[in-house]
Amino acid sequence: MLAAVFTNLNLLMLIYNPPQQPYLEFIYRDDDLLVLHKPAGLLTVPGKALEHKDCLELRVRRVLPEARIVHRLDMATSGLLLMALNKPTQGELGKQFEQRLVKKQYRARVAGSVNNASGSIDLPLRCDWPNRPKQMVCHEQGKPSITHYERVHVSADSAQHATTETMPWSEVLLTPITGRSHQLRVHMQQLGHPILGDRLYGTPAITAATPRLMLHAEYLAFIHPSTGAPMEFFLPAQF
Repeated sequence: MLAAVFTNLNLLMLIYNPPQQPYLEFIYRDDDLLVLHKPAGLLTVPGKALEHKDCLELRVRRVLPEARIVHRLDMATSGLLLMALNKPTQGELGKQFEQRLVKKQYRARVAGSVNNASGSIDLPLRCDWPNRPKQMVCHEQGKPSITHYERVHVSADSAQHATTETMPWSEVLLTPITGRSHQLRVHMQQLGHPILGDRLYGTPAITAATPRLMLHAEYLAFIHPSTGAPMEFFLPAQF
């Protein structure tokens, strides 16, 4: 059974057709760093297989060979991504992430009506090794993982509890305090509201609800390592 699940996940990972337009989108650039828009469906860094080599890092380094990864977004997630243009900047930005000084906010559309206007999810996570790359809640071996959420919209179908062909959904803002792999996806699934289009943690109906994962990194704030100036970026979701 476990082998079958693992095989299915591998098959999903083989279906890789990264978007080509726009090929590369810069939001900001100076002598030390870059802020980019990573589209949904594009890997941040290359995978092991030859067909998974196309990624945001490779595309950027074809133009700016000195560019360095600072953090990552899931392949299925779109939004703001930060890269460094030299080693000192990479180190300083890395420290800001480690010390949780970088502020991040994501927008997501999730299944069903989220009842509470806001709340927090505090569930430790670790890798689900037999079913990699999936993550799982584990109170014995998991690493602390905290996400704050705020409900900003409920679809008409959700509000009326109507039964229609359209799946009811809620739009939420997600603020991760920690940065575990797949944290937002697992936490929302555990809350009972998986993110629409999530083919790893959603039911077949959730997976088929939208052509992409409805998760977008819309806000990023940090301190510029060289100037000390506060930097703040906002990129609206294009769901």
